[in-house]
Amino acid sequence: MAGRLDGKVAIVTGGASGIGAATVRRFVEEGARVLSTDVQEALGQSVADEAGALFMVQDVSDAGAWELVMARVRSEFGRLDILVNNAGIVIGKTIEDVDLDSWHHLLGINLTGVMLGCQKAIALMKQNPGGSSGSIINIASTSAFAALPGDVTYTASKSAVRMLSKSVAVHCAQSGLNIRCNNLVPGATHTAIIDTAAKSVPGMVEMAAAMSPLKRIGQGSDLAAAAVYLASDDSAFVTGSDLLVDGGMLAVHPGY
Repeated sequence: MAGRLDGKVAIVTGGASGIGAATVRRFVEEGARVLSTDVQEALGQSVADEAGALFMVQDVSDAGAWELVMARVRSEFGRLDILVNNAGIVIGKTIEDVDLDSWHHLLGINLTGVMLGCQKAIALMKQNPGGSSGSIINIASTSAFAALPGDVTYTASKSAVRMLSKSVAVHCAQSGLNIRCNNLVPGATHTAIIDTAAKSVPGMVEMAAAMSPLKRIGQGSDLAAAAVYLASDDSAFVTGSDLLVDGGMLAVHPGY
């Protein structure tokens, strides 16, 4: 049976681990040609080699780095159909603790990086053979709906990404471009961030699992499966949306 992404070309940022790595693997399985990027060179290259993808080192907050990525895609594949803006970090500082350097560093990656990705992807998607087309998938967070008091910058960044995606979606639609933009919204998901936190917070994984009525933590494969839907032609009439993959976390009153 043909893959759902046969013939499509994708960029996945933050592809060295977690949701990004799972998405790289799943996209290749579904027939896409994938360029994975990350600042973690050795791990990113290893994942790409295993999956059958290409890899580049990229700081998503650097506009020049985005130009190099797009030039690689143009020369290797001649088109771009999918961008997954997945790269992101946390700093774990409250409004009272956060310093300006940390604030700017996180926003540079989590928000400016997403904006640059959207901007550069649209420019290349407009040049696709046969006319403009594409799907942009931005990784938001349940913290865009329910704030994290312990990480004010992450909460602010993901809230901004959520609305940025809607602005991009409507702009593309009203401009007559066949380019869609949607948010993929993970709940508590087993990533390197969770593993790192678990080293200093006993029971972290169990606490994360308890956030969902399903009583389990999300896996990268759960998000990758949803990303395939948003990347494929099955979601041709879906743009400006929030696809929650949170195990029902936001559906239940916190008292229950």
